[in-house]
Parts: sequence; C-alpha cells; structure tokens
Amino acid sequence: MYDEDDSDSGNGWIQWFCDLEGHEFFAEVDQEYITDNFNLHGLREKVQHFKEAMQMIMRSDSPDSEDLNDPQFLEIYQSAMDLYGVIHARYILSPHGLNKMRDKYQQGAFGTCPRVLCERQHVLPIGVSEELSTSRVKVYCPRCVDVYLPRQKQLDIDGAYFGASFPHVFLKHFNDSVMPSPRFIPKIYGFKIFGMRGSRYELKFDYAGQAINESEIREVLERQPLVQNPHKTGAA
Repeated sequence: MYDEDDSDSGNGWIQWFCDLEGHEFFAEVDQEYITDNFNLHGLREKVQHFKEAMQMIMRSDSPDSEDLNDPQFLEIYQSAMDLYGVIHARYILSPHGLNKMRDKYQQGAFGTCPRVLCERQHVLPIGVSEELSTSRVKVYCPRCVDVYLPRQKQLDIDGAYFGASFPHVFLKHFNDSVMPSPRFIPKIYGFKIFGMRGSRYELKFDYAGQAINESEIREVLERQPLVQNPHKTGAA
C-alpha cells in the first residue's frame, strides 16, 4: 500500500501539512498509528483514491512548487487531506493523540471563548458531523458548554477531521482543564427579573426549545394582586 522506507524521515508530508498556515488545529499523527490497518477500518470506502492518498501521506519529502502546480497532484492531495483528516479524528481520541492535543490546548492554539464571562477560557475543536463535506470545524467552550465559529483561519477545514466526540472525551480524561462558568443574572435596580435567569421562577426550556414550566409561572402571576397606581386618588 505504501513504501515503508518513506516513513523514516520526520520532515515528510505530515509535518509539512500540519505546518501549513491555518492548520494549527492539527496534531501530527504518529506513522505507527497510520500503518496499523486496525485504525484504517472502514476508511477505504469513505475516501477517493485511497491507495494514492495513503502513498502521499507517507511520503518522506514535502511537496515542492512543481507538485503544487500539477493538477493530478492536487486531485490526490484533496483525497490525502480527507484521509489524513479522518485518521486524525480517530487518533486524537487515543492516549497519544489526547496528550498532543492537551499540549495545544494549554498553549491556547485553538483560541479562546468569545463569551465575556468565560474570561478567555481555552476552547477545543469540534465537528458537528462525522461525515466529510458536511460542516466546517467549530470550537467548543467547556466553560459555557457552547459552540462558536473559530477566530483563526480554520474556516475551510472540515469538521469531520476532528469529530463530534473529541471535546467530551478530552474533558473526561483531563477534567481539571476548566473552571465552572459564572452565570450572568439580569437585574433592574439590583432586583432579579421575574421569569428570567436567576429568578426563582426562571422560565426553562427543553432541548426542543419548548418551555417546560410556563404553566407554573402563569399560576404565580394569576395569584399576584393588582398594584394600584399610587398617583390615582379618589373613587370612581
């Protein structure tokens, strides 16, 4: 499937690919992981030009300007990127892969959460789908548990190269990587607002966006006496 002699150099296609501008989210997958057929199960059907793409990934030299102007090379390159990406999504769930991604996470390589109350919490890459060419990579904040567009130049990277499970597996292994997030409580003149966050009768929703305690709040409102206008005097 590939020439094993090509895997001896540490300056090959994989390092070149991960060093490209905009590819800071990627970890370098160990070649021993790629050469293990168990880790490639089911990928032949997902990636076009599988054999040629594998040979490109395992090259010991990096592409030159002549390669990058060759239409046939560029066609195989897209398949090689997809193949490396789906292998990468599996690798970063392995112990070695998780440790490499932890180093990047601690360095802030994936960026920080744009939410003010998260206080520049480091984020993790996430794909909203496991299927190729479905959605671009996003970032997941473990503090506010929400997903955002990355600020870096990774918008053209397929989310399937990271998968939907990675942040959650990562946080199970490294559960000391995040602090609890404070909640913003809206107030008027220092008083919590009825039915809003922080109120005793906060309106809550299920995963479908439907209110689950609206009837309880309505009952409370119906029990409240009407407040008379203090400026109104005299009887009708």
